[in-house]
Amino acid sequence: MNAVKNITSTTFRIYRNNNGKTKMDTFIFKRDVCGPMVLDGLIHIKNNIDRTLGFRRSCREGICGSCAMNINGKNTLACLTPIENKTSIYPLPHMPILKDLIPDMNNFYKQYKDIKPWLVSSKKSDSEHLQTVSERKKLDGMYECILCACCSTSCPSYWWNSDEYLGPAVLMQAYRWIEDSRDENTIERMKYVDDAMKLYRCKTIMNCSDTCPKGLNPGQAIGKLKKKIHDVLH
Repeated sequence: MNAVKNITSTTFRIYRNNNGKTKMDTFIFKRDVCGPMVLDGLIHIKNNIDRTLGFRRSCREGICGSCAMNINGKNTLACLTPIENKTSIYPLPHMPILKDLIPDMNNFYKQYKDIKPWLVSSKKSDSEHLQTVSERKKLDGMYECILCACCSTSCPSYWWNSDEYLGPAVLMQAYRWIEDSRDENTIERMKYVDDAMKLYRCKTIMNCSDTCPKGLNPGQAIGKLKKKIHDVLH
């Protein structure tokens, strides 16, 4: 007689928020009904148990940042997080909630737009913008950011001052353009972030670097940004 395969169950406790009415829902299902990641479990729940569950997802490969949420106490990507026996899932903290695990990202994206995250150059659009190997290397560890907001929403300064403080993700992207040798707007970019609230609310707690699902170091980038502004503008 063939041995009976022991298929374990998993428990998801998920934060629900519908028009301000909040609760925690518990879902129990067999581990073999879906893929190995938390996002797979959420998709299974939505498709087979509760179609009203709201969450964002897209690429499923840790590239788009859509499925950023707080899983077992840490901001991360659901598509990169393995399912455990018990999993608690909340939306990214200290952001307005549209529904369940879906935060309102409008302020975050507005701040990103405000730093002008594009190349400012007097060259024609069809011209080459050349860099040396060393110049290009300065962008490593910053251009890989997927704007998931895990770092910014792990930062206490951003929790309490997100109306003015730009936060780790946006500041790292600001520094990415300041360090880009092809860009001609460097001084203006530095002047824009050289502000008590936009930049200097960073207290170097380093939650941002600890939680980044891509292994980047926004805290270090902010430190370098402060030093560069001090050396150039002050």
